[in-house]
Amino acid sequence: MVKWFNLAVGSVIGGYARYLLAGFVHHIFGAAFPYGTLVVNLIGCFLIGLLAALAEEKFLLGPDARILLMVGFCGAFTTFSTFMLETGNLIRDGEMIRAFLNVMASVVIGFLVFRLGVLLGEFI
Repeated sequence: MVKWFNLAVGSVIGGYARYLLAGFVHHIFGAAFPYGTLVVNLIGCFLIGLLAALAEEKFLLGPDARILLMVGFCGAFTTFSTFMLETGNLIRDGEMIRAFLNVMASVVIGFLVFRLGVLLGEFI
């Protein structure tokens, strides 16, 4: 029962965090490019890398914390399904260069910040 509660709490907080941050970034930078989704995905990649390192390398996160933070929060916070939808919409709208840039920035920079999170987690 505790794991379901942790999953629910993490998911609600992650979902709200995603909504608020993506909306804020969208408000600042506009809608010509899915900046809000990109920022959320990059932060999510970093966070899950950090949390994974803390859980697997440092043994600082137990099963309940993993469910709360990694499955619940990060699962609801990261937006790769939205990333795919928005990239498809860019392609549909003939914005091939922006679609390519969105894919490359999300995947390449996402992997780099994931590794940064792992390195920071291993350093702590």
